[in-house]
Amino acid sequence: MAKYPVKKTAVKRKPKATKQNTFWSWKKVGIALGIVFVIFIFLVGFHYRNGLAYYFGFRTKNAFVEKEEKRINDVRNFELLSKYSDKVVGIDVSQYQGTINWEQVKNIENSFPIRYVFIRATVGQDKVDNEFENNWRQSKNNGIVRGAYHYYRPNENSLAQANNFISTVKLEKGDLPPVLDIEQLPKNQTLDSLKVGLKRWLVKVEDHYKVKPIIYSGEKFYNAFLKEEFSEYTFWIANYNFFVEDLKDDWLFWQFTEKATVDGIDGNVDANIYNGTPKMLHYNTLN
Repeated sequence: MAKYPVKKTAVKRKPKATKQNTFWSWKKVGIALGIVFVIFIFLVGFHYRNGLAYYFGFRTKNAFVEKEEKRINDVRNFELLSKYSDKVVGIDVSQYQGTINWEQVKNIENSFPIRYVFIRATVGQDKVDNEFENNWRQSKNNGIVRGAYHYYRPNENSLAQANNFISTVKLEKGDLPPVLDIEQLPKNQTLDSLKVGLKRWLVKVEDHYKVKPIIYSGEKFYNAFLKEEFSEYTFWIANYNFFVEDLKDDWLFWQFTEKATVDGIDGNVDANIYNGTPKMLHYNTLN
């Protein structure tokens, strides 16, 4: 029987990707990413349009004065202050701002009136801020509501620290309540001992001035160590995060930046927003 050759079916092979095809694929990806980036920049620019308008308007007059990082902070500051224009704006100062020309202290970023100031009075059990007396007197003379704060040193005696503050600060009608500034954990004692010391300071100061003090701290410290156990007190919270824009209900004051610009003060200064109206701020002062 004769054998006939069997025809083999041709196998179709996929065409190899050419360099040209690969190039166009990557080009499409690049174009897509570029479009996404442009949209992102547009949205960010639109969101911060007020701050950017302020930035570019200010830059034309002071083109080489401020560094880029400071100018970026100016954008955020202006945007936040615009957002909370119905709130009350203030600053806090210490000897690190040097000698302040209080007659020139009027506005933050040349636009937002300064209604109050917290002034560092004492540190630990024996230090008095070098500029306290001058700042305390001059701020009131220039019509700014004033308040005094104590920087707490966790490893020093709490009652001695309270006495240091009491002997230094003479609060008057119209002043804000005293403030306890706690930012550090102790090195030589337990956390429970720290909390006992804080409570002793707070009780001692409240007994003397007949008003409950305010507690200042960073947001992380507040959430971790203070929020629950010191819930009977009001809080002044520091959070400088560029992307944090909401004033929380449990923050009486929000220190939103340490890089504000104020005429009469050399260099940067802390800026704060009071979570209320001018009338409410007046209600919180001493009678």
